[in-house]
Amino acid sequence: MLNISPSISIPDDEIELGAIRAQGSGGQNVNKVSSAIHLRFDIKGSSLPDFYKQKLLERSDQRINKDGIIIIKAQQFRTQEKNRDDALNRLRELIIESVKTLPPRRPTKPTKGSQRRRMDSKSQRGKVKALRGKVDD
Repeated sequence: MLNISPSISIPDDEIELGAIRAQGSGGQNVNKVSSAIHLRFDIKGSSLPDFYKQKLLERSDQRINKDGIIIIKAQQFRTQEKNRDDALNRLRELIIESVKTLPPRRPTKPTKGSQRRRMDSKSQRGKVKALRGKVDD
């Protein structure tokens, strides 16, 4: 059981975990031990509330494919247990992050002083450039 919040949790049978061989360096251990974890979670077929499903499907994340399946590959650690915990924590964080709402952005205006300073520096720069003209004899 993966707890998302005190009232929402995902049963273990909805999360598909598979052990695969990790990529990269690691010597002989990489070649003989399947320590990486491949996690698959079907958003549409899950028991999550509709609000959570909608927010996850709207999210543009490379871990969510077009069929609505979250795929997470965890291979950071040397043991399967740590990688399994890492994959489940990353799934939990993805679901929690997708339902957070950001406050609306309030557009701001430049202050009068900053506008004045900007115009003064532009006119000063124009005067410097005007002095670069040809010299009359």
